[in-house]
Amino acid sequence: MPSAEETSVDQDRPDVPPTRRDEIAAAGSELIGGPVGRWAWLGSSRLTPVRVVALVAIGMFALGMAQKMPCYDWAWFRGASSQYTHACYSDIPHLFLGRGFSDNLVPYFDRLNGDMEYLEYPVLTGLFMEVASWLTPGGSIQYREQMYWMVNAGMLMICAAVIAVCVVRTHRRRPWDALLVALAPAFALTATINWDLLAVALTAAAMLMWSRGRALAFGILIGLATAAKLYPVLLLGPLLLLCWRAGRFREYGTAVLGTAAAWLAVNLPVMVLAPEGWKKFYTFSQERQVDFGSFWLIITQRTGESLDVGTVNNWAMLLMLLACAGIATLALTAPRRPRFAQLAFLVVAAFILTNKVYSPQYVLWLVPLAALARPRWRDFLIWQACEVMYYLGIWMYLAYTTSGDAHKGLPTEGYQLAIALHLLGTLYLCALVVRDILMPEKDGVRTDGSDDPSGGVLDRAEDRFVLGGAARPTQHVTQSVEAPRVEWGVRPPGAA
Repeated sequence: MPSAEETSVDQDRPDVPPTRRDEIAAAGSELIGGPVGRWAWLGSSRLTPVRVVALVAIGMFALGMAQKMPCYDWAWFRGASSQYTHACYSDIPHLFLGRGFSDNLVPYFDRLNGDMEYLEYPVLTGLFMEVASWLTPGGSIQYREQMYWMVNAGMLMICAAVIAVCVVRTHRRRPWDALLVALAPAFALTATINWDLLAVALTAAAMLMWSRGRALAFGILIGLATAAKLYPVLLLGPLLLLCWRAGRFREYGTAVLGTAAAWLAVNLPVMVLAPEGWKKFYTFSQERQVDFGSFWLIITQRTGESLDVGTVNNWAMLLMLLACAGIATLALTAPRRPRFAQLAFLVVAAFILTNKVYSPQYVLWLVPLAALARPRWRDFLIWQACEVMYYLGIWMYLAYTTSGDAHKGLPTEGYQLAIALHLLGTLYLCALVVRDILMPEKDGVRTDGSDDPSGGVLDRAEDRFVLGGAARPTQHVTQSVEAPRVEWGVRPPGAA
């Protein structure tokens, strides 16, 4: 844990205003009066960063809901292609009927009549869907589908606000970086496609708990997030590497135990009482064919040959393991221990890039991690532009394939270009994060002398295990009383 002296020093430092350090943020601030001045009295208003970011996130979420209005009014119910040409598709109203919620069937216990025998979502997400169905009023089937989407949207809006608040508080001295999340266009467009925001909110809360040194709370929240979506468990891998390098095995063990206990508490009752329904999510994930958004789909479409699902699973697993091996090497050999958010972003991005399917709402997994790992507006917006192009590309492609001879939309070659943009945009952000790890002086979070604001017990901890060139005294460890603290990115007085 950081010493009391170090903690007080960090708390005494002022917040980092992005308009003084980021050209894009400075230019954008002209809409509200320009960059903050040298003599600005920060913190003098009731509109604190937490409140501002939460309000902006809710406002952007509402705009995303408004973008779905053509589908809400009619396109979900009158022809398949209309919801694609208006780019407002959502799984939520369709699965209200297709997964038995309209008939009051119990998820995982009652067998479905359609193409899916049981609900194919993890248990906590299934509970979220069921609670929303309880809150849905009666009426015609179309009205109930509309209300089911509206109820879910209200619950997901709460998740969006939680995500924004957690990102604000994770990096205490950089609260305005959370505006990257609140203003992310892909976040607003994809927030109500599916139920991913539940897992994202739990993961963001877990990151906040770890940044405050609460390992058990972190583990419990990661366990709950994994019970809602599989990807959050991946964060335990980077955390192991960082705790290994810092010698913080006790805290890591506490986090793992908390994760296992929380996941079992949610899953075990369904696992025992309805084993066939419980395992449907896992068998469906294994049996699912190559689907939208992946480079595997480009291969199948360009070659004209379908790939065996077992072969794709094996190759995807191998590529993911190779990516994880590269991340592990980076974590243990970097000149300065990487920040937790940086490695968390890389491992989730690796999973997305190698997976056999990429649904447009998967971008939600990365948005909060990207804001913590690489809080630079230019690079974030480049990546978001690629994701927005993919969002439009998939719906225009589906419009093309469902409009018959009219061929309204984007042909196969155009959709492949949209997939390539998504892949290149994600790789671009990954490359910048890797560069920041290898050259910590270019890491915007560390330019003011900070170490790892989201690291909790890892923040300013001494390295105990390193490999290669990293095996030397770390420059971010607190110096002795006689020596001044190293301020990364700040030129010492009198230096040439």
